[in-house]
Amino acid sequence: MEDAKRLGIKACLFSDSFAAYRLEALEQVGGFPERAIVGEDAIVAAKLLKAGWKIAYVADACVYHSHDLTPLQEMRRYFDIGVFHARENWILREFGKPEGEGLRFLRSELRYLWQHAPWRIPESFLRAALKYFGYRLGRAERWLPLWVKRWLSLQKHFWDREAEELRARRRGGRAHGE
Repeated sequence: MEDAKRLGIKACLFSDSFAAYRLEALEQVGGFPERAIVGEDAIVAAKLLKAGWKIAYVADACVYHSHDLTPLQEMRRYFDIGVFHARENWILREFGKPEGEGLRFLRSELRYLWQHAPWRIPESFLRAALKYFGYRLGRAERWLPLWVKRWLSLQKHFWDREAEELRARRRGGRAHGE
């Protein structure tokens, strides 16, 4: 947890695609959240840190995990991250906001592209703008109609349950699984 002062939100960044958990620790913090659009791994990591556990990032671990997303898919992914940050804003309060991270990444990417693939610089700007736009829309999702959220999201199935819960509230009943 002491790293949170220095690393901010990056202290609880985690990826299930190459993670291992102590069962005792995972059970102590209630396991994975039942309902998160994305970032269930970050929620668990933040809860583990707050509960006094430690997490480790092992930079030399060999893992291949990639998303080959189009610019529109990236915008949708960042919309989902914005929704995650809006709904789990306790993580931003406890660990810090991601402001500036995108710009730092873009500067690093542009330096690399300038040396290795300068013809891809316009694409980099386009992707950065779409990611920022998607993220900001995701942070403001509570003001958007459900059909717009579903269209903007890469996690369309997440919104199916939202629609079901909305229909149940309108009927005055309870949604599936409650």
